[in-house]
Amino acid sequence: MATSITVKAGPHSRINCPVTVALASPLDTSKTYAVRCAEGKTVPAQIVKAADGAQQLFFILPELAAKQDLTLTVVEAPLPLNTLKLEQADDTINVKANGKLFTTLHYGGNWVRPFMHPVIGPYGSNLTRSYPMVEGVPGEPKDHPHQKSFWTAWGDVNGTDNWSELERGHGTIKTTAVTILENGPVRGKVALALDWLSDKGEKQMVENRELTYYQLPGNDSIVDLKVVFTATNGDIKFGDTKEGGICSIRVASSMDAKLNGTIVNAYGAIGEAETWGKRAAWCDYYGPVPGGVAGICIMDHPDNYCYPTYWHVRNYGLMTANPFGLSYFHDNPARDGSLVLKNGETLTFQYRVFFHAGDTKQAAVAERYHDYINSPKAAIAAEA
Repeated sequence: MATSITVKAGPHSRINCPVTVALASPLDTSKTYAVRCAEGKTVPAQIVKAADGAQQLFFILPELAAKQDLTLTVVEAPLPLNTLKLEQADDTINVKANGKLFTTLHYGGNWVRPFMHPVIGPYGSNLTRSYPMVEGVPGEPKDHPHQKSFWTAWGDVNGTDNWSELERGHGTIKTTAVTILENGPVRGKVALALDWLSDKGEKQMVENRELTYYQLPGNDSIVDLKVVFTATNGDIKFGDTKEGGICSIRVASSMDAKLNGTIVNAYGAIGEAETWGKRAAWCDYYGPVPGGVAGICIMDHPDNYCYPTYWHVRNYGLMTANPFGLSYFHDNPARDGSLVLKNGETLTFQYRVFFHAGDTKQAAVAERYHDYINSPKAAIAAEA
């Protein structure tokens, strides 16, 4: 039985774009598959079971011009030599894409909060700051040791500072369970169950975090972050503060905007003076690293609270999506951005983080954002 899929690019050009399609008839999961275009070229495909038990097929669409359609055929194919692998050991998960280490997720109790480091970019060099995990890296400043590469934190949770690591007291994010959900030729996914604890060690709320890593052809990388907060131990107040980020990055120091790096947001604003405390659907931070120019873009999802988000982004290398710090961003104490999550309620955030070669324009960041929020339409065309 042959299954055909029609993909419609819509008004945007597509390059190395994740695509998903719901399968009308289930495929044999003991076999491996690819999708083939009319010219005979194939790309790996991965079967994933949805929450309702139905099968979905994932693949990476190499290229499709705006307003164009493409018909693909699902075929049996050998598993590629290199697949997206999540390898767990000693309170870490190594994420390998295209046969190489992409990042390592650290979640052990020896750390205040989970984070990812290193994050290997398109030229084989790290795109995030290594301090304080690795000291002595030439050119790296030793400020803000709590800003660990790629992480989630908030500076006022019912009055607890769960952003910094100050000696006077701070909250912690404790990992209670880790589940590798997917490994495959297209993507891998891990779920973390996390307890947010006060500075006294008291449980305040639960976070369920999912990280989805995509194996793209070429040198770029994508990570999808999903964060679900649940008020399990009474009401939770996310206090108005600039000190926090649901999705946070500290770029490699060579990329700092105070040196030769550049901050750009979705409106074309450039630099800290134009982007800090401003709302935008995405923010891109690029600059020189060994091998060339590379960047990191955080993309906000339209379903998120306070979309488009405010940005706590600095010339010294920090970039965070901050939806609650309104009084700081508007310089007006009357603009209270605090949010109260009632006991039993949940709050969900989703972001895509795009690690790319080149600057914002060269990486076509604006178009890649539409890959995320306005993805190409894919549907089963025929089964015979």
